[in-house]
Amino acid sequence: MGDVIWHDAMQWPFEGAGWTDTARRYDRLPARAESLVDDAVWHLSRMSAGLCLRFTTDATCIHTRYDLLFEELAMVHMPGTAHSGLDLYAEDGAGIDRWVGITRPTARHVEAPLAEGLAPGRRRYTLYLPLYNSPESLEIGVEAGATVEPLPKRQEKPIVVYGTSIMHGASAARCGMAFPAQLGRRLGTPVINLGFAGNGRMHPEVVDLLAELDPSVFVIDCLPNMAADLVAERTIPLVHRLRRGHADTPILLVEDRTYGNTRFFPEKAERHRTSRAALRAAWQELVLAGDEELHYLQGDDLLPADGEATVDSSHPTDLGMVSYADAYERALQPILRQY
Repeated sequence: MGDVIWHDAMQWPFEGAGWTDTARRYDRLPARAESLVDDAVWHLSRMSAGLCLRFTTDATCIHTRYDLLFEELAMVHMPGTAHSGLDLYAEDGAGIDRWVGITRPTARHVEAPLAEGLAPGRRRYTLYLPLYNSPESLEIGVEAGATVEPLPKRQEKPIVVYGTSIMHGASAARCGMAFPAQLGRRLGTPVINLGFAGNGRMHPEVVDLLAELDPSVFVIDCLPNMAADLVAERTIPLVHRLRRGHADTPILLVEDRTYGNTRFFPEKAERHRTSRAALRAAWQELVLAGDEELHYLQGDDLLPADGEATVDSSHPTDLGMVSYADAYERALQPILRQY
């Protein structure tokens, strides 16, 4: 192809953010959160998990160049394509987003094609940002003569999901395979991903921030990071805090997934039993007290029973992410249909 014409995508609208008063363009918490949350949560919030740009173009070649915030490009249980890469989808003409291409970062500066030799025609694209890194700069390049138009942020209420490394995206192979991204495509709605690896513990200060948002539904999926005593201590206060500003907003409480090898490790089975019992007890107490918009998703529904859908017994592979998305979709569809 000829010369690439570059467009500064840092100026484009993007989806998946709960706040606009951020310190950096693609932070997931507001700047003031730095003094409110612990250091680990703040560090993780600087990763662009769940953020995406939507645009239309008639280009037959789409290139990108960007600089990354963090030096780490991959993890031992997660490839760089998801950790620090970009993931491009396109609408197929029938209203379904289909995968197109990725970047394969090998350094903090990335300059590479996302797709070349595309079929002619203008279509809508969605570009997912890195799950465990974040762009400091971001440009989209197309061939001379092609046009690119960023799309405005959709205005419908988003789904807000709060949880752990699994919610954050570990260990998907591509950004768009993280199950919150899959849900966004399946349900046709924006999703705000507030997964914080190892730190989804129903922290009261994080819950206070969640309460500032106005979603269609809150999803709380923190048990993989919490033992039973902490679940019992924090679940009811979390719901009460959200209810003060969201009396009728649905809340979905989610149990922990079953470890892929639980059948061989009694301590893992006991952890599932006790943490789930604590969550269910809190849910039942709240429902009996009159909360009619508090819903529940069982952990055994999240991953296949054969144990083949994780990379390390805990974090889902792409197979596991599809299973998670299936379970979440079944739980959320009837909730969303009410509104």
